[in-house]
Amino acid sequence: MKNALPQIVITLSLPAWLERALPPPDTAFPAVEDRMRFVIGLAERNSAAGTGGPFAAAVFNGGTGRLIAVGVNLVTSLNSSIAHAEIIAIMLAQQWAGTYDLGGSGLPPLELVSSAEPCAMCLGAIPWSGVRRLVCGATGEDVTGIGFDEGAKPAIWQRELEERGIAVMQNVCRAEAAAVLRRYAEQGGIIYNARQGKASDRMRPDAAQ
Repeated sequence: MKNALPQIVITLSLPAWLERALPPPDTAFPAVEDRMRFVIGLAERNSAAGTGGPFAAAVFNGGTGRLIAVGVNLVTSLNSSIAHAEIIAIMLAQQWAGTYDLGGSGLPPLELVSSAEPCAMCLGAIPWSGVRRLVCGATGEDVTGIGFDEGAKPAIWQRELEERGIAVMQNVCRAEAAAVLRRYAEQGGIIYNARQGKASDRMRPDAAQ
């Protein structure tokens, strides 16, 4: 274990290629399929660049289709298990809005478009974000099918979001999104589930030393 003092600054930097992939500021994506294909393209580029897993997300103005913020998975490049695409996109959208509540007064209805269904962590973040709709491409089964651990998610997670006023739209361009996942696995992409050790090691007092 390192003996250095705790860090007091966290820096999350998006990869350089992402800025070049962004459309002009006034670009609108009127159809939900257009929004999803844009996000899937980011997931593909993130995988090809080696800057993270094959996942991307973006926050859009649900009324106009204009892009608000983007995020890509940065787990391996930032050495951070929480640097998932949805988390990054939500954080940047909140900075754009100047508030932690993306459903707050004066804001347009905002939607989170993700190349795959959220894992347990991202699912937990969505109700607190304030977005009014979640749009998903690949399914949880597509993600676990290449070896990723999605965590403990309620079987009726969609209904629970909808009961909180968050609409859920699934399987948008699913085949295209799932193809990105398969290519990532076939090309030897890192399946970065935590704790690859034996279960018996996990509770040992000296396991982290």
